[in-house]
Amino acid sequence: FFFALLRLIPQLPRAACSAMSSSRPSSEMESYIAAYAGHTRLKRLQFIAQHEPTLRAEALRIAVEQARQGVNTALYQELCATEGCPVARDDAWVDSVEKKASARLDKLESDLASHKTSLVKESIRMGHSDLGDFHASRGDFATALKCYVRTRDYCTTSRHTLSMCLAVVKVSIHMGNYTHVSNYVSKAEATPDAGSDAVLTAQLRVASALTALEAKKFRAAARKFVEVSVELGTSFSEVCSVSDVALYGALCALAAFDRAELSERVVKNSAFRSMLELYPEAREIVHDFHSSRYASCLAALETLRPDLLLDLHLRPHVDQLYADIRSKALVQYFSPFVAVDLCRMASAFNVEVDSLEKEIAALIMSGCIPARIDSQAKVLHARHADQRNATFVKALATGEAYMRDTKALLLRLNLLRADFAVKGSGDSSGPSKSSRQERAEARAFGGA
Repeated sequence: FFFALLRLIPQLPRAACSAMSSSRPSSEMESYIAAYAGHTRLKRLQFIAQHEPTLRAEALRIAVEQARQGVNTALYQELCATEGCPVARDDAWVDSVEKKASARLDKLESDLASHKTSLVKESIRMGHSDLGDFHASRGDFATALKCYVRTRDYCTTSRHTLSMCLAVVKVSIHMGNYTHVSNYVSKAEATPDAGSDAVLTAQLRVASALTALEAKKFRAAARKFVEVSVELGTSFSEVCSVSDVALYGALCALAAFDRAELSERVVKNSAFRSMLELYPEAREIVHDFHSSRYASCLAALETLRPDLLLDLHLRPHVDQLYADIRSKALVQYFSPFVAVDLCRMASAFNVEVDSLEKEIAALIMSGCIPARIDSQAKVLHARHADQRNATFVKALATGEAYMRDTKALLLRLNLLRADFAVKGSGDSSGPSKSSRQERAEARAFGGA
């Protein structure tokens, strides 16, 4: 069954399952970028060129070649103008593409005007959608977004609504507008029949996870990533690949999940395990962390760091994710013990004792580890609550609460026995028995 699941996912080259590092040849960069399609492929190459000087020339060369296969002349000129680009700008090609694009735009706008005259809703919807696709291919995502949103008034079926939402989600991700992504993912999920399409469900979960990742909500992102099914395949390659989902999910889960949740949602999750097979480094890191091989896990993470810093979505979060994973490893290592030798703990984490002591002191100050450090003996002692004292405090509090409730009950009984009640002026039930007696006595004394 496991291998049957793997066969559902198109097998990408091994190099495509991990990000680029400065030691890898250009052939592997081409294999890596082959996992993506459309605008994302160009933006990832541009991102690599911006953040890795040793790969800049090769990344720009491949990016320019890829740009010439499309019609996004603005991005093509931007790539050619980048410092270190080995390819000269082809002005004749730019002019030719601009003329063809202008003619194509005129035809699309003319067709849309004709459809509006005929008042056929489906034709008008398709006209706006085609215009959106055109502007998206040209890199004008703001105009494309307007065109896609206009199709909403002409959607007549659930499938049309879902198609509109997915198009808006993709364009919004390219724009970095994750508020729109969240809104339209919610609209799509609330649309009837949305859950019947496994591929669409996987795409929406990836979009939700990227939104949570962008907001540094690592727990929410991890839960969405690990729920992505293998049916995703290459259907969302315009945004990210399947191996990206495995990597992002693994890192967010290590940073946010406790041990029980990690075991339940990742290690025992057969669907997500099959995705981790596409990124062996992430799989080994998860297994090392779960097996408490923290030195090996952290060393593998450090080896992977240069690759992660070249990832379009992960780079802003690498430091925070690594800090959270390391802190969680330290907390989990200490949690079963009453006292721990800092020298042995430093050996387990492959760090200096003084450096480890500073890390643990910071965790103690933040409340993550209830302990105290014996700097002289280099021992970390757990600070457990005084159970005996806590029991006495709880017993006294319970006794005081019982006395208070008992006194209140006795007071109420005495008031009822004396038929004494304080009522508002608007009470229609009339005066109480004691009030009537007082009034009768007053009249008797007055008559006397």
